[in-house]
Amino acid sequence: MNYNSLKSLLFKLDAEMAHLLAEYSLRSISAISPVFLNILAHSYMVNDESLEQNLLGLDFYNPVGLAGGFDKNATMIKPLSSLGFGFLEFGTFTPKAQSGNEKPRLFRLIKDESLQNAMGFNNKGAHFIAQRLKKLYPFVLPLGANIGKNKLTPNEEALNDYFSLLKSFDNLSDYFVINISSPNTKNLRQLQSSSFLKELLSEAKNISKKPILIKIAPDMDYKDAILLCQSGTEFGASGFIIANTSVDYTLLDNNRTFGGISGKLIQEKSGIFFKNVAKELFNKTLLIASGGIDSAEVAYERIKNGASLIQIFTGLVFKGPSLVKDINLGFIECLKKDGFSNIKEAIGVNLK
Repeated sequence: MNYNSLKSLLFKLDAEMAHLLAEYSLRSISAISPVFLNILAHSYMVNDESLEQNLLGLDFYNPVGLAGGFDKNATMIKPLSSLGFGFLEFGTFTPKAQSGNEKPRLFRLIKDESLQNAMGFNNKGAHFIAQRLKKLYPFVLPLGANIGKNKLTPNEEALNDYFSLLKSFDNLSDYFVINISSPNTKNLRQLQSSSFLKELLSEAKNISKKPILIKIAPDMDYKDAILLCQSGTEFGASGFIIANTSVDYTLLDNNRTFGGISGKLIQEKSGIFFKNVAKELFNKTLLIASGGIDSAEVAYERIKNGASLIQIFTGLVFKGPSLVKDINLGFIECLKKDGFSNIKEAIGVNLK
């Protein structure tokens, strides 16, 4: 069965239920036999030296990663790795398990190939996830721990949540992502400040030597975003993921003014935001592009605008697992067309 046929069945289900079914299916494939994972890998993986990079002291076989939010509890790492990703992120997760916001909280915007979600960091908590990672780590691909604060933790005590997770997963991940930009935990975006990053990163260096990335929102003023990232770099951040979901509800034609928008609806907004921020940050820190990436053309443009890596999520829902392979094959063609021998040569060419 091809993905379009499968999608027509999945889209008859509630969006969150369909995601749970996809998770169950991937986990079942992994549990039944490694042979099935090998079949998947043979179908989806693209091995080409032109896509390889060493960043943050880690080997990336290709630049296409899975964004945080898809595998919140690190239950799909093995089967997801067979889909051809160059790196994976699990989370966002919190110290204590929490159920997230009330349902329904995930909506498909089918004609716009987008999602609107108000999940609220629903996850099984650090202890459960750590037990899973202890069986897997170290892993064949770079693994990122995307961490957030619990809903009931006030912002004044948020540092303790992040420090707790840095300690617990220092030996269970290759890098950390500090999520202070989700719109679905009340007042979380207030932590997008230089003062918070200074406190966080100053102590984080004493807890973990792993790279720490900051994920920011695409709704910030360009100047504010640049200043925040410059401060983060000064205080020790290794890079930035640009960007999270958007709360620009003018993009919608429904009456839901809550949650975050992802997918094609924010493709242009995220691309412009990334380019404007990257103009000031390129060559000063690592930049990872996220937001509305659903094709090799869009991904390659972000690369040329300064991204060393890209991440996808919503595109998988609408285009299926072959999207990873399609982007990587597209990268190879784009590099040949532009006369580059490696993806590193294409990074930031629009800014040079």
